[in-house]
Amino acid sequence: MTDGPRPTVATSESVRLGVLLAAVGGFVDVYTFMTRDGVFANAQTANVVLLGIDAASGHWASARGYLPPLIAFVLGVFTAEAVTRPAVARIVRRPVRAVLVIEILVIAAVGFVPASAPNAVVTISISFVAALQVTTFRVLVDQAFSTTMTTGNLRSFSQAVFRRVVAGDKDAGVRAANFGTVIAGFLGGAIVGALAVRLLDVRAAWVAAGMLVIALALFLFDEWRDVPRVRDPRV
Repeated sequence: MTDGPRPTVATSESVRLGVLLAAVGGFVDVYTFMTRDGVFANAQTANVVLLGIDAASGHWASARGYLPPLIAFVLGVFTAEAVTRPAVARIVRRPVRAVLVIEILVIAAVGFVPASAPNAVVTISISFVAALQVTTFRVLVDQAFSTTMTTGNLRSFSQAVFRRVVAGDKDAGVRAANFGTVIAGFLGGAIVGALAVRLLDVRAAWVAAGMLVIALALFLFDEWRDVPRVRDPRV
């Protein structure tokens, strides 16, 4: 997905942004798990599994709690895809920036939601913006990746390491380093998220919002630096 006529971004810059967004993904998953009764806002696989466990046990009230984030995630994907449609693109001229701004505003607002509020208020909001992020940012340099979950990234990392060691593929070595850095970023975000929740409780969401502000600044800086002579008026 592009934000207007997007230039090619240098590897270090693309990985840098990917690592930061992955850190936000790890942070937010820990945040909802610790503050909202074990519900994951990013990792919908876990929610589907937990839904199945509760359904098999006949715990229907508990099972229903996993449905709102799943539905919100689907709607988030629909929204991210909709902004690429020609009719919408004429109105939303800078979709990537719009996604990051929406994420910042929503996650910052979540920090004001008290712990006593229904869990669905938070999990639905974060699942929606998580879907926007994972659908919008899905290429790491030249490889598909995810900023909100790590299973696929771990697979790509393992494949790249194998090809580097067995076949001596230097390009695979670079990919392995890129994916390894993103995985480390996700883990680092989870660690920071756990510490922030212990210190700030629900207000820890503001830390994630601040990380996204930095991500937006990096995106704008990379875009500006890669177009030194010709500026698109939409940028």
